[in-house]
Amino acid sequence: MRLDKYLKVSRLIKRRTMAKEVASQGRVKINGQPAKPGTEVKPGDELEVLFGQKHMTIRIDRVEESVKKEEAATFYSILKEERIDND
Repeated sequence: MRLDKYLKVSRLIKRRTMAKEVASQGRVKINGQPAKPGTEVKPGDELEVLFGQKHMTIRIDRVEESVKKEEAATFYSILKEERIDND
């Protein structure tokens, strides 16, 4: 599955256009490598995502084309989450 679609389906990012933008800006890495919106993701991959003031490292557990809102959190496991202070 494409990275931008995964970010949307897993509800890490609400809209696919926003997911595409975040990846295009170099704010997403897959297994330590910068990722583009069309990069393929698979279970076991580690994503590092920079959301504004938050840096998250997650592991992909599931990849499916669609999911119910209640099940979206089962698509990944949060390995690390930290706030970034720009002082």
